[in-house]
Amino acid sequence: MSLVVITAIGGSILAVSAPQTTSAAGSSDSCSSGFLGFPSWYRGLTNSDCNIESPNGTKGLSHFVWRIALNVVEMAVVAAAYLSGFMFLFGGWMFIISRGNPDGAVKARSIMTMAALGLVLTVSAVALVNFIFDKVLS
Repeated sequence: MSLVVITAIGGSILAVSAPQTTSAAGSSDSCSSGFLGFPSWYRGLTNSDCNIESPNGTKGLSHFVWRIALNVVEMAVVAAAYLSGFMFLFGGWMFIISRGNPDGAVKARSIMTMAALGLVLTVSAVALVNFIFDKVLS
């Protein structure tokens, strides 16, 4: 029961701290909205009519390919962040069911430490991908 309460409170805090906004039909992000934080592979490649622009435009094929590659990299980073969060929860569960067993507690702490480190690395990777999007491809 306590796990349900903790999950509900944590989910509520997460929903309040990072609300998902909906975009209007006429906004530029309405064409490339993602799912569960995953960006669409064509993010940044659409025109105002939500059609993918030809790579023969002003920016060229290299910009087109780099944009797709960075979108795929960001998808992988988001998947790694979800996996890291799941492993952190799994480590907490292992810690709870160890019931004071020192070997189980050490293993659970190790899982949680590695999950936290993975989460820090994925957040850093998202920052790096966004930096590349803003500075290099603009």
